[in-house]
Amino acid sequence: MTDKISPAAIVTIPKEKLSALPAEQYEGEICVIDKVEQVDDAIAELRKCSVIGFDTETRPSFKKGHLNKVALVQLSSSRKCFLFRINIIGLVQPLVDIIEDDSIIKIGLSTHDDFHNLNKLRPIEPAGFIELQNYVKEFRIADNSLTRIYAILFGKRVSKGQRLTNWEAEQLTQAQQNYASLDAEACINIYEFLKAGNFIPENSQYLTIPDPMQQNP
Repeated sequence: MTDKISPAAIVTIPKEKLSALPAEQYEGEICVIDKVEQVDDAIAELRKCSVIGFDTETRPSFKKGHLNKVALVQLSSSRKCFLFRINIIGLVQPLVDIIEDDSIIKIGLSTHDDFHNLNKLRPIEPAGFIELQNYVKEFRIADNSLTRIYAILFGKRVSKGQRLTNWEAEQLTQAQQNYASLDAEACINIYEFLKAGNFIPENSQYLTIPDPMQQNP
């Protein structure tokens, strides 16, 4: 019988243990949407899903004070990810409609930043979203990053090696496509794993009681 969990206990993975984990690989189907005429069929397929993973990618800027616009919106089922290249096709209405549809559950992480940046392209009112950074707190998970949350639950590391690549390139590399798709799919995996009751905080190897002497006053 496991002892009752301490009220102060949290789940957090140390950096050295995170870096030692094997990298997760994306194994689903990928559909790159870079033509307006592809959008309707993609959205129609996504609307059949009960839960959708969400993420965005932006070309990094190495010039102080300059920020690029969102280049990619990822919407994923548990088996297939659609990569909408909005730097090419724009933030088209069918894509806005599904982002604003409160009847479709969408799972993301750090969505506030995504919404803020999408609003620079056109006004949107996202609805139906579950923010994982808030959701995982119900399970005493203190970490906020997708990589750390995923590692705690699944024992694998979501690599961020492609994050600072050119998302406005003429063609996305296979590595970019896999990275972007995994980020969106991982959101679904985390949500469904927790919702199903598959994670018990007191049984986690990463459960710890923070040392008050190491915390800020």
